[in-house]
Amino acid sequence: MEKEQIEKELKELIGEVLPEIEDVSLDVQIEQEYGVNSISIIKLIVAAENKFGVEFTDYELALDNYSTFRNLADLLSNKIDNLD
Repeated sequence: MEKEQIEKELKELIGEVLPEIEDVSLDVQIEQEYGVNSISIIKLIVAAENKFGVEFTDYELALDNYSTFRNLADLLSNKIDNLD
C-alpha cells in the first residue's frame, strides 16, 4: 500500500474515531492542537489495527511515541510493508 493511501485512510479513520477533530493535519502537535490524550491514541491505534490488519506492541500504544499523526502514519507504513 502506498504511503499516500495510508495517510488518506488514516485521516478518514481519525475522523471516525475522534470526530471532535476537524480538518486533520498529520503534521501538527496532536496533544496541543487537538487535545489527544492516551485514551484517544489507544482508541485510534486499535481502530488502525483492525483497518490495516497490523498489530502494535504494548510499547507502541504510548502517546509519547506520537507527537504528530504523521508519526503514526510512518509506523503504520512500516508495519504494512513488513506484512508483504
